[in-house]
Amino acid sequence: MKENGNKPGHTITSAARVRASGPILFLAVLFVVAVFLSWYLTWFGRGLSDSEISEYLNDEQHPRHVQHALLQIQDRLEKGDSTARQWYPRVIALAANQETEFRLTVAWLMGSDNRSQEFQQTLLRLIHDPEPIVRRNAALALLRFNDQTGRQELVAILEPYTLRAPSEGVVASTLKEGSVITRGTLLGRIQSADGRVQEVRSPLPGKIERILAANRAGVSKGDPLLTIGSDEESIWEALRGLALVGEISDLPVIQRYMQQDGANSGKIKEQATFTAKAVQQRSQDRSIKYREEKPH
Repeated sequence: MKENGNKPGHTITSAARVRASGPILFLAVLFVVAVFLSWYLTWFGRGLSDSEISEYLNDEQHPRHVQHALLQIQDRLEKGDSTARQWYPRVIALAANQETEFRLTVAWLMGSDNRSQEFQQTLLRLIHDPEPIVRRNAALALLRFNDQTGRQELVAILEPYTLRAPSEGVVASTLKEGSVITRGTLLGRIQSADGRVQEVRSPLPGKIERILAANRAGVSKGDPLLTIGSDEESIWEALRGLALVGEISDLPVIQRYMQQDGANSGKIKEQATFTAKAVQQRSQDRSIKYREEKPH
């Protein structure tokens, strides 16, 4: 039989390739495992034990840990788990934290226990928070307490939000009207006379409706820069809330979302129509009750 001289060489080369690729495969496996662990450890849906919730609530160095714990508490409250009350003092304390993410999550969570007077009183403070996203969450949560204090904030969701300059200087921005944005989107920068630059980020998700200070325009602190229209989910939630607490004076802004102008989805138009009818009916019921109770 004729011997194939190339065969041994091929065998050695293949083995060498396997040995050479070994470290690469090992690193690839480590990378996949690391990605999985990173996802698993930060996934908000992952269940936490009581001790982990307590630990995470106090881990302000890792904001996602705090948020994870808060969402776990909310989940327990929604399921009627009374053990969640052990963390109420810490939850209320976080409502005064300087971190916006904590306050907005706390505001939403507190609506899950509408029997807690402490939560209601905290929400009544959060309705005056400097951040609009916190105020909005507080207003929606108060509805579950049958508290109408946040009605004006719900109406404000349906109106354009005016973003004002945080400092004096020259505006630098390339965004255009109609741009869709998320909360935290970089909207522009303001450069002061001494060269300092301050970033301007969106406090809300939505869409840029009007640019009031063009690129390279000079502004003073407090001057309007642009207006932001709310995102669809926020509009829908506000309309649902106003179906419960809206007043006749709110109808003009509600009815704008009933128009067939292509800007509003079918979901929004349907909810706006329902809300307007609910407000009108409630007003009529009040008038009838007043006439019946009025002394003759």
